[in-house]
Amino acid sequence: MGVQRVWKRWIRLGAAGMRTPRRTSSQPLGGMAGHDSQAGRYLQRLFLLTATCMLAACASQRLPATAYPRAVEFALPASTPSALNATLTPLKAAHPGESGFKLLVKGSDALGARIALARSAQRTLDLQYYIADVDETGKLLLEAALRAAERGVRVRMLFDDMNFKDHDSTIAVLDASPNIEVRIFNPFGTAAQGPFGKVSNLFTSLDTLTRRMHNKAMIADNQVAIVGGRNVGDSYFDASHVLSFRDLDIVAAGDIVPPISRSFDLFWNSAEAYPLRALKPIHVDREEMARVREDLKRHWEESVAITGGAHLEEPPLARQIRTGEMPLTWAKARFWTDTPDKIVEPTDDYVSPPAKRLGELMQQAQQEFLLISAYFVPHQHGVDMMSEMVRRGVKVSVLTNSLAATDAPAVQAGYNPFRVPLLKNGVSLYEYKPSPGSKPRTAIAGSKSRASLHAKTYVIDRRTVVIGSLNFDPRSVGLNTEVALEIESPPIAAQVVELFDETASLDESYHVVLADQADRDALAKTGAPDSPLIWITEENGHILRYNFDPDAGFKRNAMSALFTILPLDDQL
Repeated sequence: MGVQRVWKRWIRLGAAGMRTPRRTSSQPLGGMAGHDSQAGRYLQRLFLLTATCMLAACASQRLPATAYPRAVEFALPASTPSALNATLTPLKAAHPGESGFKLLVKGSDALGARIALARSAQRTLDLQYYIADVDETGKLLLEAALRAAERGVRVRMLFDDMNFKDHDSTIAVLDASPNIEVRIFNPFGTAAQGPFGKVSNLFTSLDTLTRRMHNKAMIADNQVAIVGGRNVGDSYFDASHVLSFRDLDIVAAGDIVPPISRSFDLFWNSAEAYPLRALKPIHVDREEMARVREDLKRHWEESVAITGGAHLEEPPLARQIRTGEMPLTWAKARFWTDTPDKIVEPTDDYVSPPAKRLGELMQQAQQEFLLISAYFVPHQHGVDMMSEMVRRGVKVSVLTNSLAATDAPAVQAGYNPFRVPLLKNGVSLYEYKPSPGSKPRTAIAGSKSRASLHAKTYVIDRRTVVIGSLNFDPRSVGLNTEVALEIESPPIAAQVVELFDETASLDESYHVVLADQADRDALAKTGAPDSPLIWITEENGHILRYNFDPDAGFKRNAMSALFTILPLDDQL
């Protein structure tokens, strides 16, 4: 109502101030006065049209999801009989107070693990993702979920609306299939509002619409889950010829899974989780359903033929689940999550549980802190935290994207100003290359990138690992909802440290350092502009030093410079 009052008051004042003046006897019927009068009428009509649109926006505000027919549902008890339960029960008994974990490093393994969960589920299958593309790998996962539903498994799919294509017939067919329901979180508009409603919501609900559900989780039978940085799509599973994300997921099994399911339930039953039909009712007749299901089946069979059958029909994880030989590392763990209130009812004093816990672990670090964040915008508070860690003897190393590798140049603009302060305070910086292991092809638009870092993982003292959807940036802390697993396991920490060292090597990343006097003297001799930073890398066996963001190209540098001067810090 407050927004409506503002718009109505603005309309009254504006309309009064733009009335066309009356013509007096001293004014000519033609000439400039006539043109001014005509222009005034045009402006008035334009103004009233705009005002009417704004009033309509207020009048057609989006109803909460609870206004639509939908069931309030929860995960089944973890004690519910299933093959996964039978497999894990003796393992849990042998590791009291602990849960089992397995890192998923390769994209193809991450896809196989997800298909394995879908193929192994007997009771329930829950999917929660920020992005879910209906591409080559996305269709495989949807087919696996559809087959689970045909076995009687209850399938719930919850996707954020930011990248969701509500017109896609494949998702509509799945939603119309027995045992499957699709809900969309924080949509830009509903069918009741019409196309205009989605646009008008930008005026009335902009603060809410910039807040997104960034959670990423998949859960089978409330027994096994996958949590990490990956969304669903070819770029995340090493299947894209355009862009391949270097990412990290983890399989979690045992007592840690019910808290993950409770988090899913909070979002599923939230007032921001809308049934798909509320967004855009799509009539799915028998012919359309048969066509889409046949397309998914054919795509599966063609993919099986290409891979030889083993990868899809019998993924390693599915076989090991069935035989009770899941390769798990058992450790104590905790799960941290934001709630939907971060989006539904945002307040200035809200403290994100995943971000708060990461900050506590940073303060507790005694020897080493490794940070892997695709989008790294520390702001002064982050710089101060890391500088204080270095002063007390903690080695701090950061791995993030280079300007050439990032898929979000705007975020890079938020990171750039803090490189020099971090380096001056003893923090080590590594920036992932767009084409690890080789010289990338470049053009005026920048690198023809096939690789980009997407992981969000932290290691404290080579003992504690935090892995999830949480980037080290203001958006993760204050705007988006996030999830994170905290795992106390030196063996898992050692695996992540090994990955960090491999990815931060000069073959795969640029080592960013402060320019010394010799670097500046060399630049002065060539007439190049002075630079406080040097990027060190290895190409074809030779160590090279750059005084600018390597391989980024003019376009990316220009975009980064533009975003640096725009007031977008809190949105990055």
